[in-house]
Amino acid sequence: MPASGAVLVLNAGSSSIKFGLFDISAAEPALLCKGLLDEHEAKPRLVVKSPEGEDLFEKRKSSSDTGGDHLFADVLAFIDDHFGDRLRCIGHRIVHGGPDYSGPVELTEDVVARLDALTPLAPLHQPRCLAPVRAIGAIRPGLMQIACFDTAFHHSLAPPANRFAIPRRYAQRGLRRYGFHGLSFEYVAGRLAEIAPQVVAGRTVIAHLGNGASLCALRDGRSVDTTMGLTPLDGLVMGTRCGTIDPGVLLYLLDHEKMPCDAVQHLLYHESGLLGVSGISADMRTLLASGEAAAREAIDLFTFRAAQQVAMMASTLQGLDCLVFTGGIGEHSREIRSAICARLAWLGVRIDPVANDEAREAVHGHDSAVDVFVIPTNEELAMARHCVAVLAQ
Repeated sequence: MPASGAVLVLNAGSSSIKFGLFDISAAEPALLCKGLLDEHEAKPRLVVKSPEGEDLFEKRKSSSDTGGDHLFADVLAFIDDHFGDRLRCIGHRIVHGGPDYSGPVELTEDVVARLDALTPLAPLHQPRCLAPVRAIGAIRPGLMQIACFDTAFHHSLAPPANRFAIPRRYAQRGLRRYGFHGLSFEYVAGRLAEIAPQVVAGRTVIAHLGNGASLCALRDGRSVDTTMGLTPLDGLVMGTRCGTIDPGVLLYLLDHEKMPCDAVQHLLYHESGLLGVSGISADMRTLLASGEAAAREAIDLFTFRAAQQVAMMASTLQGLDCLVFTGGIGEHSREIRSAICARLAWLGVRIDPVANDEAREAVHGHDSAVDVFVIPTNEELAMARHCVAVLAQ
């Protein structure tokens, strides 16, 4: 492990990038500052905050500037000005690692090219993950960059959980179930082992519920099943993504509606999910505050599908000992946690209303056969740990 220094980790979303700067002098990376590169608006914005949330720096670019790549230079300049010449590397969340990458790896030109070739498997995410790699490579060509993969945690998946029922020749070409949200599941599994070590050897389902959502079934802390598959489209209802869908629907859209393939892709990634069902919003907070029947129908489908697929994970595990909620919705929406647990009462899940309202760490009732926890995720810390491991090599 390096004696001193810092690592910067970038967590790219669809229109913003969260980042964190971590000191790596001690055994555990310590957050120095965090921030957001926000490109939602016409004028891209950079915000840097202290670990406690106090504003340290903010900058907007004019609407005449194209793109937000120049903001990466501002981030690096801020780090140099406030923390000196300590930056050892930059870690990137890469959504898809394909069959080859089961752990963090340095981002060489060859690795970037191989990851770029996986774009068809994650067309919404992969380009957004790789764009900062190229931008920073142009600004600081000598600075090490490291890929941290969302699929890596699920490399322990084995048949039949990782297979599709399609001709074997396609599986040999890499068409299999990979799973995603691995950095989140990795962190939460580690945190669960700290707060409830007695459940680690048991049967656990982690529910990462946010704009993107998936479940992970764990035995002995390892992933044995998950709801996302080849791409981040499968499984639960999400903010704008459809989740599990009859393939015949896609054939209908292509054949009878004569929709071009790119239009179908846009519909599945950007127009479906909570937004598509409600016709109001992809934001669960907006839907919960709405009095519209369509909003309630979207919420009902979300909780129905989540409970249904928790039961599916319990089937893989042959039982359920622990259920963990994480992600933006999982951590902050007591209504959604309550509704999902109510649908799982037949499995012995009982939630304590007071503990749930207060979002305590443990929210199960005294008569619950299943332990239920709320554990905030920290993908950035998981990434920082991976960067330290690569540097140590």
